[in-house]
This record gives sequence, structure tokens and C-alpha cells, in this order.
Amino acid sequence: MAFKRSIFASASEDRLENLVLERLKPGADKEKIDARIWDLFGEVWCIMFTDLSGFSRGVEKFGIIHFLQTIHESERVLVPIIEDHDGILLKSEGDSFLVIFRNVAKGLQAAIRMQKELLEYNKDKIPEEKILLCVGLGYGKVLKIGDSDVFGSEVNTASKLGEDTAEAGEILVTQTVFDNAQDTGLKFEPIKDVPAGTQGAYRVLY
Repeated sequence: MAFKRSIFASASEDRLENLVLERLKPGADKEKIDARIWDLFGEVWCIMFTDLSGFSRGVEKFGIIHFLQTIHESERVLVPIIEDHDGILLKSEGDSFLVIFRNVAKGLQAAIRMQKELLEYNKDKIPEEKILLCVGLGYGKVLKIGDSDVFGSEVNTASKLGEDTAEAGEILVTQTVFDNAQDTGLKFEPIKDVPAGTQGAYRVLY
């Protein structure tokens, strides 16, 4: 399975690289090439970025073993929840996850379940062993390159919300997530710190 995945990702990356190189040639019809790229790789996904609050400070204070323990425990607790909600974990880098879901509802449900699961997990933990999660969600058309990466405005905004703006326990979403979540029954409140790439940003009340 890993071998097949690597071939698929490589083929997609090679195709994209060739089109980008073609786009760089003098006199290239960039509009036509862009349309080809979007036809090949354009898909609509709900994008999730997660980050662990205070993680860097914890590593500095408690050392690399603490780092490894926290990463292991966060994956053990959170990855099954992602899979239960049909999410695809594209990247796990340090204390951050990049996950995609086919629709907003599943992305939101997974995020809420993750936060609630960690509330239970943290109840009997000493402060330095608690896992404090920040989540950002975006939704829209992105360039999906195999099962290795995604690119687009909503990707960038979700990353900003999850990794820079959200505090421990928060789920922050872009305007498009909010617009497509009106039938979920969830409640939201606007936040003041709206990153570039979205008309508004909201905190999920759960």
C-alpha cells in the first residue's frame, strides 16, 4: 500500500512540475495551463490544521523524551477519531496534523470529538503531560497532489487559524466553513483576528 501511494504521489507531482515548467516558458498560455492544472488536481475538501498549545515551550523545558511521548500520545488518541470521521491524514509534522475531509460536517464533528476526547484524557494528567489542542478549519476548492499535499487559499487560512490564532481547546473556522455549516445545528461566534484569505472567522461553540 505504501509503495502504491508513493507511485501515485510521485506521478501527480511529476505532472504538476511539468505543467509549471511549461507555464514558465516565454509566450506560454498561462490561462490555458492553469485551467489544465485545476482540471487535473482541483477538488473540494474541508481542510483541518491542528497544533499543540505550548508544545515548543514544553520541549525546551522537559526535553526530547517529553517531545516523543506527547507526539505518540496525541497520535494514539486523535488518529482513530480522524479515521472514524473519514478524514485523511496527509501530514504529521512535529506537533501538527494536516487532515482533509470530504465535507464540512465531518470535519467539524471530528474536531469537536477530538477536543472532547482530550478533555477526558487530560483530567487525571499533571500539567506538563496534558495535550492541549488548537484546530483550524477551511473549506473550498484546493489543488490536491496525490495523497501527499494540498494547496490553496483555504489551506493557508486554516493553517493560520489552527497554528497561530487558536488557543488551547479552540476550533476556529473560515467564512466558507461557517457558510456551509448552517444545517449542522452548531453555534458559532465571530472572532476579531480574521486572517487574510477569508471574509470572516468564527469560533465553534461546543
